[in-house]
Amino acid sequence: MNDKLTHAAGAASDFVTMTIADQLFGIPVLAVQDVLGPQRITRIPLAPREVAGALNLRGRIVTAIDVRSRLNLPARTADSQGMSVVVDHKGELYSLIVDAVGEVMSLPADAFERNPATLDPRWREVSGGIYRLQGKLLVVLEVERLLNMRRAEAA
Repeated sequence: MNDKLTHAAGAASDFVTMTIADQLFGIPVLAVQDVLGPQRITRIPLAPREVAGALNLRGRIVTAIDVRSRLNLPARTADSQGMSVVVDHKGELYSLIVDAVGEVMSLPADAFERNPATLDPRWREVSGGIYRLQGKLLVVLEVERLLNMRRAEAA
């Protein structure tokens, strides 16, 4: 288990929730810099398929990652532009393009579980674990693993 997700007894963790292809995901709230509506994204020639392009965020160039593509899910429909969750990774900003951003959830440590064996291998590669909620499964995404494209290309 990742040390970042190790909880003190009785402690809770906060996650920004997002929906991608009707599945609920979460990113630790401390990793999130900003949440944006649809953005104008410029394609980058010869970039990996997960890289949707680049966008300008208040004068900074931000790499946009299509999380659907990264998770090997079908492409978004043309009428759905999605939203962006901006994260900082090693001093660089990345925009994670998701279908929708939900609420911030505070979840108890004792509800956290390791990834089940039945979780899609591509998802397991980028997930730190899960929470079973009422009628839903929240998959916790680890930003560093999600942005590690070299592992994705090797898979």
